[in-house]
Order: sequence, then structure tokens, then C-alpha cells
Amino acid sequence: MRTHRLGTLSITAVALATVTALVAGCGAMAPSTGGKAPTGMKVTSTAFADNGTIPAEHAGVGDCGGKNVSMPVAWTQLPAKAKSVAVLMSDPDGALGLGVSHWVAYNIPAERGQLKANETGGFTVGTNVAGATAYRGMCPPVGDHPHHYVLTVVASDLAPGALPAGLTRDALLAALKGHALGGQSVVGLYSR
Repeated sequence: MRTHRLGTLSITAVALATVTALVAGCGAMAPSTGGKAPTGMKVTSTAFADNGTIPAEHAGVGDCGGKNVSMPVAWTQLPAKAKSVAVLMSDPDGALGLGVSHWVAYNIPAERGQLKANETGGFTVGTNVAGATAYRGMCPPVGDHPHHYVLTVVASDLAPGALPAGLTRDALLAALKGHALGGQSVVGLYSR
């Protein structure tokens, strides 16, 4: 049996071939939809593709490199009983891995289908990591690997306006327990 050396890690040729076969076979494991359109929520942003780079205009102002413009986000294929949605943006890499909440928006009518970039009316904005009721643009430390910004939409059976103003991310998630009908995320990357 032949062994390949990669630094201090040894991998046998057989193990390498097995891993390669498993990865190649993953496509065959995808569930068949039987020719039907896929179901389930879909979340997109016209600002970036999933796992793509987020444009700098959505970063914080000043040294952060941006204009503090909130991201556009759209949602489709919501669960049938959805009355409202919440939009959350967080950076799980921030605060030394403890995470940073950049945007908490809720009481958004489900049928609205989107929030445009920098849109502020017709919904409630909760409290971000800095304690402000506003979108907080990205601002990872200079030289860090790109941070992952998770833009999540949660559909609920709550009527728009049912939740009080000023909720933090954690308080919103607690209020949605028992009311959430589904959720989906899109992830963007940003560094400076």
C-alpha cells in the first residue's frame, strides 16, 4: 500500500480513493423531485450570490469601507400560512467567534416579497449589536479572513405589527418560538 505525505498528515492511497469516490457520488444522492418544481422557501439578494462577495457599499461607513446601505433581500415560496417575515443579518465570525448581530427587521408583511436596499418603511427595525435600532454595516477587523454574513428570512404565522418595537436578535427569536413556519438563509463574504 502506498502512502502520500502531506506535512505531518499521512493518507493512504486507498483512503484517498475512497474519499474521492464518496465525494463524486454525492450528486447521485440528491433527492429526486419527480419532475416537480422544488418546494420550500427561497431567499436571495441582488447584491451578491450565495457564498459570493458582498459589495462594499453595504459595509459600515468610515474605516469600514462602505456607505452603511442595508442589503436588498427577497423571499419566495413561503409556507401557506405565513403572515409576516423577519429578516436577520449576523456575522458568526465576529466578536472573536461569539457572533455579531447587524440587522434585526420584523413585522414585515409576508406578501411583500422583498426589502430593497436601504429601505426603512413599513416594518419594525430591532436593536443591533451596538444597541441602535438600525442596520449596522459590516466592519470585520482589517486583515481577517473574509467574514461570513448570514442573511436569514424567517416566515411566521404572526400578523404584521404583532411584535413590539426594539427587540434584539435573541428576543426576536424567542418571540418567534411556536410561530415560525420556516426559514432560509443566503451567505455573503466581506473582508477589508
